[in-house]
Amino acid sequence: MKLTARNTHRDIAYFYLGLIIAFSFSGIFLNHRQDWHPRRYTYNSQEIQLKTQIVKDSVNDRFIAAFTDEFKIKDNLRRFSVDGNNLRISYANNDVQVDLATGKGKIESYKITPVLGQMTILHVDTSKWWIYYSDVFGVAMLVIAFTGMFIQKGENSFWARGWKLALIGLIFPLIFLFLLS
Repeated sequence: MKLTARNTHRDIAYFYLGLIIAFSFSGIFLNHRQDWHPRRYTYNSQEIQLKTQIVKDSVNDRFIAAFTDEFKIKDNLRRFSVDGNNLRISYANNDVQVDLATGKGKIESYKITPVLGQMTILHVDTSKWWIYYSDVFGVAMLVIAFTGMFIQKGENSFWARGWKLALIGLIFPLIFLFLLS
C-alpha cells in the first residue's frame, strides 16, 4: 500500500470509526442532558408522606441520616438543601423532593441507560490511559482533517474551493463562542 493522503485518511478513519460514532452520540446526549440524560433515567418514582411536619431549621446531617434510614435508601448522599419549603436531597442514584409544609414528597430512583449511558463516560472519563488514548484520537482527527484537504483534485479541491468552506466552518463555532454565550 502506498502512503498517500487518501490511504492515510481512509485507514485512520476506518480504525477510529467506532470511536467517532460513540463520541458523536455521547456528545449529542450530553448536549441534551437537561431533557434526557442516559446516565440517569428514572426507573422508579415513589410518593412519600412524612409522619411529622418538618421545621426548616431542623434539617441537618442527623435529620438526613434518619430520613435515609427510615426510607431504606441504600445510596451515597451527595448533598441536600432547603429552598423555601422544599427539601431536596440528592444521592448518587436517587433524588428526593419533600414539601416541608405538607410532608408530601417523592423519591425518584435512577439507573444508567445500557450502552448509551456508558458511551457518555467517554466524554467525561479522566483516567490516565483514557486521556492518552483520547490525545492520540485528537491527533488522528487532525491527520484525517489535513489529509482530507489533499484528496480531491481540480475545481473541487481544498485550494480551489474547500478552504472557503473550512473557513466558514471555523468561524461558525467562534460566533457561538464569543458572540452568543
